[in-house]
Amino acid sequence: MSVAVGYLSTKEGLAALHAAIAEAARRRTTLDILWPGAGAQSDTSPAAVSAALALASGEGVSARVRPSGNADDPADVLIDASFEDDVELVVIGVRRRSPVGKLFLGSTAQRVILEAGCPVTAVKPPVGSALDRRGSDGGRQRR
Repeated sequence: MSVAVGYLSTKEGLAALHAAIAEAARRRTTLDILWPGAGAQSDTSPAAVSAALALASGEGVSARVRPSGNADDPADVLIDASFEDDVELVVIGVRRRSPVGKLFLGSTAQRVILEAGCPVTAVKPPVGSALDRRGSDGGRQRR
C-alpha cells in the first residue's frame, strides 16, 4: 500500500508533501510523489523533487517519484492514481480562499475530492503570523 501526493513546489504543495510524509510514516507505507515532470509547464524543478525525496528519507519514509509527463490535467493524474490497487490515500494541497472564493474549491481539488477512488486528504499551508494576516496597519482600513 502507499500514500500518493500531488507535488508542486508551492506553499500548498509543500504542505501536502509534509502531510503525506507524516501519513505514510504513521501507516508504515511508501510514498508516491506525483510530479508534473520536467516537460510540463511547472516551476517544480528536478532539484525540488530531489529535496522532497530527501525530506521523506529523513523521516524514514521510502518514497518514489512518478512523473506524470505532459498530462494536460493534473486532476486526471491524481484520480487515476487513486484507483490503483496499492494507493490507499491521496493527499493534495489547497489554497486559502477569500469569503467569496470559498464558494468554490479549486477545480482540480474539487474534481479529485469528488472523483477519487480512495480517501483524499486536502491540506492548507500554515497560516502566517497575525501581522501577516492583518497587514502592516493592524487590520484597519484607511479611509
